[in-house]
Amino acid sequence: MEKRFLGIVLAVLGIGGLIFAVANFINGGSGAHHVREIIGYGILGLLFFAAGVSLIRTTRDRPS
Repeated sequence: MEKRFLGIVLAVLGIGGLIFAVANFINGGSGAHHVREIIGYGILGLLFFAAGVSLIRTTRDRPS
């Protein structure tokens, strides 16, 4: 159950990172710093989300 909970937390953090990246993209701005920020948050969001979903899918519930 702990791995499933960790998977949920990672998935939520990943979704938050992706939303933050999209919000930065929509707000505009230019320059290398802004683009690096968007790419950084996007990659971290994708990694966290993928890890969380993977943990949720591969963890089996044990009967009590």
